[in-house]
Amino acid sequence: MHHNISKSEQNARDCGISLPNAIKGCPKSDTNPASVALHERALTGIFEISKVLADAARLELKLAKVVDLLHSFVQMRHGIIALCDAEGGLDITVATGCGTNGNEPSRSRLPRNAIDQIVTTDTPLLAEDIAMHPTFTAADIEVLGASDTVSFIGVPIRVDGNAIGALTLDRVLESRSSYRLDDDVRLLTMIANMVGQTVKLHRFSAADRERTPELEHRLQTKFSDVKHPAPRRKKVHVEGMIGDSPAISALLEKIAVVAKAKTTVLLRGESGTGKELAAKAIHELSPRAKRPFVKLNCAALPETVLESELFGHEKGAFTSAFNSRKGRFELADKGTLFLDEIGEISASFQAKLLRVLQEQEFERVGSNQTIKVDVRVIAATNRNLEEAVARNEFRADLYYRINVVPLLVPALRQRRSDIPLLAAEFLKKFNDENGCTLTFDPHAIEVLMKCEFPGNIRELENCVHRTAILAEGLSIGRNDFACSQGQCFAEALWKCRSGKAALQPPPILPESANLATPPDEAASSAATNPLAGATHPIGARTPDIERVIAAMERCGWVQAKAARLLGLTPRQIGYVLRKYGVEIKRL
Repeated sequence: MHHNISKSEQNARDCGISLPNAIKGCPKSDTNPASVALHERALTGIFEISKVLADAARLELKLAKVVDLLHSFVQMRHGIIALCDAEGGLDITVATGCGTNGNEPSRSRLPRNAIDQIVTTDTPLLAEDIAMHPTFTAADIEVLGASDTVSFIGVPIRVDGNAIGALTLDRVLESRSSYRLDDDVRLLTMIANMVGQTVKLHRFSAADRERTPELEHRLQTKFSDVKHPAPRRKKVHVEGMIGDSPAISALLEKIAVVAKAKTTVLLRGESGTGKELAAKAIHELSPRAKRPFVKLNCAALPETVLESELFGHEKGAFTSAFNSRKGRFELADKGTLFLDEIGEISASFQAKLLRVLQEQEFERVGSNQTIKVDVRVIAATNRNLEEAVARNEFRADLYYRINVVPLLVPALRQRRSDIPLLAAEFLKKFNDENGCTLTFDPHAIEVLMKCEFPGNIRELENCVHRTAILAEGLSIGRNDFACSQGQCFAEALWKCRSGKAALQPPPILPESANLATPPDEAASSAATNPLAGATHPIGARTPDIERVIAAMERCGWVQAKAARLLGLTPRQIGYVLRKYGVEIKRL
């Protein structure tokens, strides 16, 4: 046994792995014979795996032997090693008892969603009960056989820091089991690292055999001391997404990777950054590209209408339901559904949406017939959902369901080098629509490059169109921009957000308003109406609760009248009342 342990440690060091660190998380107990036996079996198994990986055999046979050896010293039902090719598809797949490349029975019984997530996120996946874990679809659970409580462990296989495959196992979780999942994660990570080193050497030797002797000699003499980086992915081009900055290029590369999996995606970013374009790009680069792409702005509709829009309704379900209608989920079957501003939906509707996302089934409004669909959901929001969850404004379980693969769409100020390209495209669009031939002079581009653009790309487009309309010459210069004349309200808004002093623009009132109300009457009106002098800042999401209660009492607790008095919408009034637990009085 001492001989085996020392050889295992030597092989682990050859692979760049510290064997003690791999099992240091295991509970130490010199007096527990079962624990000592487990450690000895693990060391012996690692030693045998290292010998298999060092053999001069085909890679597929080595990996098949590794899975079989793993089954001999780790409690498991099925073990899988899946390697991906350069395009992200499965290249080599071996499982317990299957050792041939491209074995169709083996591939048909793969938990593809879990493997895709491990490779895409480059992080281990640990599920104590797959039936309760959001990553596993009904198809995955059927493949793994969920008649009992099944736990799942998967770790990425890396080559030069890039995930190129996954090593997974599953087992029936028993209450008296002596195995701990976190200990097995460390053990599988060590074995996956050894497999990754073997795959790297195999691919290097395969590429080396393909070179001609002259080319090989030239490369060895010229690049003998240069470490070759991992091959870069080809540049991704998406229609409508303009720019070549590092920030947007990194986003496009992630979109190309994520699009291949069915995983739910959450697009984060400020308003006006192009989240809808990113969602459409994911759809068009996915296998569902020829299927429907359906989009819905969740903040634009009240809850009752939103439920009918998403789930559909039957004839007679409510007053204006003259005919049956399919909802967005039905229309997006086999395709993609984009839910914009998902952070704005109410708490009651969040529970209904959670069930559809989890089970992929729902009932139309006014019907009790369950409809099953196959829809990939892409959600987007500009809210801080983590803070909303902490304040109990957003359900934690829905957050975990949609936040599988988050993608951050960069703000325009984080990709300033793209501003000239975007501005030129917007000016070309304006010229085509209006029959003009306007151009930018160099000083105009300098002005745009210095702007912060809190409204991001949408604000840049508005700025270009506004300046083009008001420009006096055939080219747009520095002095044509509103910010050069001190009239840019967006600049004042940005200074207010950043804590800087900013001049407030004077209120624009019709002359008739000033003439119709004499100064003495205006003063008396302000004295009798405490809300008349209160102003609601632009962009504030919720007014003060005291102002809302005062307005409701003045208007007889009618939300519509109070909303008109405060310059808000009835939905905002109702949100504030629910948030602070104010009970509506019935007069």
